[in-house]
Amino acid sequence: MATLVRLQGRLPGFKEGFFQRNRCVDEYRQMEYYAAVKIQSWFRGCKVRAYIRYLNKMMIFIQKWWRGYQGRKQFRKMVETAYFIMKMNFYNEMAVRIQKRWRGYYIRKYIHNYYALKKYLEAISLNNEMVRRGLDEFAEMKEREEEKQALEREEKKKDYQARKMHYLLSTQQGPFRDAAEVLQQRLKPFEPSMRVAASSASLEEAREKVKQEEWRNRVHDDEFFPFASCHKPYKYIPSMQRSSKYGKENYGLKYFREQHTEKWITNKDFITAVPPIHLFEKFGKTYSRAGEIV
Repeated sequence: MATLVRLQGRLPGFKEGFFQRNRCVDEYRQMEYYAAVKIQSWFRGCKVRAYIRYLNKMMIFIQKWWRGYQGRKQFRKMVETAYFIMKMNFYNEMAVRIQKRWRGYYIRKYIHNYYALKKYLEAISLNNEMVRRGLDEFAEMKEREEEKQALEREEKKKDYQARKMHYLLSTQQGPFRDAAEVLQQRLKPFEPSMRVAASSASLEEAREKVKQEEWRNRVHDDEFFPFASCHKPYKYIPSMQRSSKYGKENYGLKYFREQHTEKWITNKDFITAVPPIHLFEKFGKTYSRAGEIV
């Protein structure tokens, strides 16, 4: 009963306290809501980042495992290929050795006879030696024949020169001397040691006369026969330019610029687009004192 009485005594102030507490709660509710939202967002962010780190770790682990598997698989394939190549090279080398031994044995036994080949090579060397000896003898014989022919040609040449130039033995002239020197020696004046009845200059005059006679005889002095008629025995053949049916061309003789008057549109001269040259405009229009055109 005492408690009930005490609660009933506190009942009038309970309502005011309730409303006072509700008012304080309303004042701080929005602040607490924002704080709770911020705490939740931070916690959720930490949770999500932790999960993402976990996913990245698992993804790296899966990639590492898969790449390791692929690398081991590729390596096993490379090892198998290298082993197969090494095995085939070894087998090929052993097969080449076996083939070499067998072919050597077969050729030595059934194809080539060593002693027959040796006898054949000795016969070839002997034949070569005989051929070489015969060629040396033939070369010596040809050399002797060439020397003999050269001596014969030299003797013939000397005989020919002796027959052709025997008259030069009494003179100082020899072959291959200059003609001017020979002529000078031939026509040189004498040195008379004794006085004669004739003139002292008669010999020089005679030599000068002989010299003039030789010079005169060198000229081709045939008799000139005048023509009997002016009519030529052959027909005159005119040139291609003169024989044209169009006659002689005036281009290059009378003018150097062709003019086609039938193509003219008007008879007026061209109008010059630049000012005329003063000196050229006076050409043919000025006169000197004598009345001639300048």
